[in-house]
Amino acid sequence: MLDRSESALGIVLRSRFYRSAFLSLLVAGIGVSSATPQLTLFLVRDLGAPLPVAGLYYVTNLAAPIAGYLIGRWSDRSRDRLLWFRICSLVGGVGWLAMAAANAVWLPFVISTLALSVAGGAMALLFAACRDELSRHPTRAENRVIATVRMAFTTGWILGPVFGSWFGGVFGLRPLLIATAVCMFAQLLPLGRQRVERYIDIATPAGHPRRRIADLLPLLVFTAVCVLAMTGDTIKFGYLPIYMAEQLQVSDSVRGAVIGIQPLLELMLLPVVARLADRFGAMRAMTAGAVLGLSGNVAYALSTSVAGLFLGQALTAGLWACVGALGVTIAQRLYPQGVGTASAVFLSAIPVGSAIGGAIGGLGVAAIGLPHVFFIPAALTALAIVAFSVLSTRELR
Repeated sequence: MLDRSESALGIVLRSRFYRSAFLSLLVAGIGVSSATPQLTLFLVRDLGAPLPVAGLYYVTNLAAPIAGYLIGRWSDRSRDRLLWFRICSLVGGVGWLAMAAANAVWLPFVISTLALSVAGGAMALLFAACRDELSRHPTRAENRVIATVRMAFTTGWILGPVFGSWFGGVFGLRPLLIATAVCMFAQLLPLGRQRVERYIDIATPAGHPRRRIADLLPLLVFTAVCVLAMTGDTIKFGYLPIYMAEQLQVSDSVRGAVIGIQPLLELMLLPVVARLADRFGAMRAMTAGAVLGLSGNVAYALSTSVAGLFLGQALTAGLWACVGALGVTIAQRLYPQGVGTASAVFLSAIPVGSAIGGAIGGLGVAAIGLPHVFFIPAALTALAIVAFSVLSTRELR
């Protein structure tokens, strides 16, 4: 694992920690993605919430940045990076059990804000531990190592919705939430009693508190730009099935194929994106990914057939492959003195983008209708392209 060209897969297979992190993310991905698409249905069917109230559930994602920042800071002060990973996993498991037992509409909102926002920090801390290991054992394949580990979570998001739909239909939604809690606890098992000591780089001093705040600004700017690029995803999941069913009048199987093609393509593109980043630079690759995301939103907005939607999904997969393979790595480089904080802050961009996208989607559909609502995330992604280009130029300097 010295600084030489070698296979990222070989590095992951030879390292006990990388193998364990891969399995842990796979289990977590299956669990979370099994329940997340079913939560609105759970609120409406099992708890009797009105549909507009159920739609507000995703606003609780705005608690994720606060929880992520605090967990990341505590992780950066702990000797064992996996200590807070275990705490987040346990909190997540208890939170999903409480969700399954909820008997009032307001309880899932409180549980999501207080417990599930903390549970989301588990993945961030695994990536922080990966950065610690890469800092101790440098390799030219570091982007590909992170992408290989990240493929586990993406695979989970391919398998999870299928499992969740089947399990919820056969056994009910409350048992499905219990199964998700089991997955949260089970993600601890692959790592066993392993420890990953926090890597301390003596060349990166902590500095004065005011200086630390200034050092955070590049990370915060990068995260905000990623949020701009991500807003279209919630709109897509919320309204693309409605557009296909009511206006294009396509079958259930075709709708499922359109929605399911993106994570599959994303999984295939993750190692490709990582290799391109090794050759041309991570920020340049992120800029190219944002261009693909813009093109995908335009394809949705102009589509009058399923073919256009398939094209949009393929293009959007390129954006999310860049986010999945490179986002955490770039964030950690922008704030090297606190890779746990950097990982948690960046990964909180995904739920924040989801919450903002949900609000934009609701207002946009009412104002300009389907599919033209996708011009709004296209405009936001265009701003992200400009910002990524500026950041890429500064990185080269």
